[in-house]
Amino acid sequence: MQKTPTWQKIREHPELLHIFDTREKVIDSIRTFFKSQSFREVETPLLVKSPGTEPYLEVFETRLRCGDSIQSSAFLTTSPELQMKQLLAAGFGNIFQITKSFRNDEGLSDMHNPEFTILEWYRTNADYTHVMHDCEQLLLSILDQVHPSSGQKLLYQGLAYDLAPPWDRISVAEAFSRYAGINEDALHEEEKILAAARKKGYSISDSDTWETMYNQIFLNEIEPHLGVHGPTILFDYPISQAALAKKKSSDPRYAERFEFYIGGLELGNAFSELLDWEEQKSRMVADLQLRQELGKTPYSLDKNFIAALKSGLHPTGGIAVGVDRLVMLFADVAGVNETLTFPVSELFE
Repeated sequence: MQKTPTWQKIREHPELLHIFDTREKVIDSIRTFFKSQSFREVETPLLVKSPGTEPYLEVFETRLRCGDSIQSSAFLTTSPELQMKQLLAAGFGNIFQITKSFRNDEGLSDMHNPEFTILEWYRTNADYTHVMHDCEQLLLSILDQVHPSSGQKLLYQGLAYDLAPPWDRISVAEAFSRYAGINEDALHEEEKILAAARKKGYSISDSDTWETMYNQIFLNEIEPHLGVHGPTILFDYPISQAALAKKKSSDPRYAERFEFYIGGLELGNAFSELLDWEEQKSRMVADLQLRQELGKTPYSLDKNFIAALKSGLHPTGGIAVGVDRLVMLFADVAGVNETLTFPVSELFE
């Protein structure tokens, strides 16, 4: 059955315009916040030859044609991260961007739209702890602009969330111990985490790995507790979940990575950025191999990104934040589709 398009819903229910007024205010507030701190706003391409290598993200693929003889595979970016870091290498300093990104094969839900708006910022001469502070101040700044009479309390889906810093912080190891009863030793050993999952009643096959069980336990037993009573920062991920984050010098079993949650929503993913070009290249080559094993769309490593890292970057903290989910919070709606004028679920049957 064809869904009623958003333009028609708004025409029939003009009170819905407040959601899009809120969207505009949220985006204006983001720009005001970063420009007040002398961040440079940048633009990077949506169409690239080599997107990020995250093994579990699928891309949108197309063809670039330049006349009859030159053709190339091309991809919509899943994040502007690789291109923004090349600008850091060029000497742009503190930068931010609000742009579109695209992720295929994730399905349609209250939390996902294949085309989405993403905010990324990078603070130089900084690490992930500085980005934690940025998140606290940014959310308060948005709240002040969107709901100026609310103090530091955000109302979302009938509950009040105090955005006053410092936010609650919990490490991944502590979260697994507190919410899943899995101690730190078991967290890092495949046999022990599989045994713990088996004891809990998870269905385990011969092909299941540490990562399979980690993800299942995380999604079922950890994530439902995060951001429920107030903003929560989950930090220090196992090194296998590091992505583009640097190892902790004090404990190389972990990476300097965090995610933050409010109202049960995962809103952002942050790193102390990995600057060792050889380690980063090794990780990305391994990710591309895993993508091949998982049957994902193949493409090549971004050599310009590796060359930029090799040229040298200052210590940097960076984060990607879902803008549509931020709008959900501040407009007090239950799904991302309600924040979009043209959600994919309306454009494609």
